[in-house]
Amino acid sequence: MNKIKVLLADDHPVVMGGFAMALGGFGIDVVGQARTPAEAVEACQDLTPDVAILDIRFGEQMTGMDAAREILAKAPKANIIFLTQFDQDALVKEAYRIGARALVTKDCDPAELATAVQQAAQGKLYFMPAIAERLASLSVLGEQSPQALLDERSLEIFKLMAEGLTNAEIADRLGVSSKTISNSSQAIKDKLGVERAADITRLAVRHGVLQA
Repeated sequence: MNKIKVLLADDHPVVMGGFAMALGGFGIDVVGQARTPAEAVEACQDLTPDVAILDIRFGEQMTGMDAAREILAKAPKANIIFLTQFDQDALVKEAYRIGARALVTKDCDPAELATAVQQAAQGKLYFMPAIAERLASLSVLGEQSPQALLDERSLEIFKLMAEGLTNAEIADRLGVSSKTISNSSQAIKDKLGVERAADITRLAVRHGVLQA
């Protein structure tokens, strides 16, 4: 049986090297490594891997999600796995919505990553147990948590709001204008149905966004 060909895309060479070595131990061939989302898109076209493993967040504007959308637009049958350090509900849902076969955490067991690759190479979905549990909880409990209602950037702003930072302080922390944060914070309050700072903090603690 032919080896599964994999492309790795992450902006940390040490991370990619570790994953390449781990996958090699399961007979999976890493045929290319990309340092940026743009490189990943180009490498997918040039190398046509069986599976592309993309980090969701890179140290630049374009994300792994953006790269995946471009890859799937050009090759709808591409098999994509996302690597993440995050477990936000909105991010998990979006990853599968755009067509990913799996989403695995960077600290997962190598055997689990290999299983995800093997399943993805066959065009099948794979859910880590922890992620499957989160998705099941969403379907049972509904989608009223900040993690479910907000995208990744908005959730980051919400957490800083809950910590008591002003719009100016959040803008400085994130490197954007105060007006941008002012607009975003109001949109977040409207979406969550809260206004007072104390209510924002209580909501964040209740849903585990902020530790009490």
